[in-house]
Amino acid sequence: MDLMTHSSSFLLPPVSTDNCSSLTYALVVLNQRLPRFAPLLWKHAQLRLCADGGANRVYDELPMFFPDEDALDVRHRYKPDVIKGDMDSIRGEVLDFYTSLGTKVVDESHDQDTTDLHKCIAYIRDFTPDSDKSNLCILVAGALGGRFDHEAGNINVLYRFSAMRIILISDDCLIYLLPRTHYHEIHIQSSVEGPHCGLIPIGMPSGSTTTTGLQWDLTDMEMRFGGLVSTSNIVKGGKVTVQSSSDLLWTISIKKA
Repeated sequence: MDLMTHSSSFLLPPVSTDNCSSLTYALVVLNQRLPRFAPLLWKHAQLRLCADGGANRVYDELPMFFPDEDALDVRHRYKPDVIKGDMDSIRGEVLDFYTSLGTKVVDESHDQDTTDLHKCIAYIRDFTPDSDKSNLCILVAGALGGRFDHEAGNINVLYRFSAMRIILISDDCLIYLLPRTHYHEIHIQSSVEGPHCGLIPIGMPSGSTTTTGLQWDLTDMEMRFGGLVSTSNIVKGGKVTVQSSSDLLWTISIKKA
């Protein structure tokens, strides 16, 4: 079974010696309040997309991170590369502003069968050459919080694009999928994340899950809704390993500033 490694180094300032610098980051901003580290995620990303009303959040909220700067200067500096979605939430003046700066707008109002996040992930997938896909990691800001059906839809996107690295991020936690096809090593950035974590079998039960590095490790354990689910677990050190017979969601808390 192939090894898949994970690290939340995108929550740390970029450094040239970063062990995960081989990853290429893309950022998708959804229509929820921006997390406090949004400028940092923006700096890590080589491609930045707003999903419909996420453009309103960038326009309205990013200047608040820089209260000593002119809001217009901040808006020019934090210009999304692409705005994509069904375009039912973005305000007209916001659309006009970014269009005038050269942001690409992709109107998919004809497609009501997929979410705006799905549309953005599909765009990034199609935009990225096949040779680069294995090094691609998509960060999704504003994916958690607000309406539960939106959260469920965002989690569903992790499963629909299970071959891609996609990380859902809020101020409080992050979530990503651990495909059953791999053995996983999760390198903990203890200065910014943890200690609380969880492994959740959404979609189907896990007949067997084995972990190391947790306060309450699992050894060939079955997990399913209606039975055991590993929530409110705790990371003990710098590395967690996971092997499971089904796809699992990994979630870990993000420390307050």
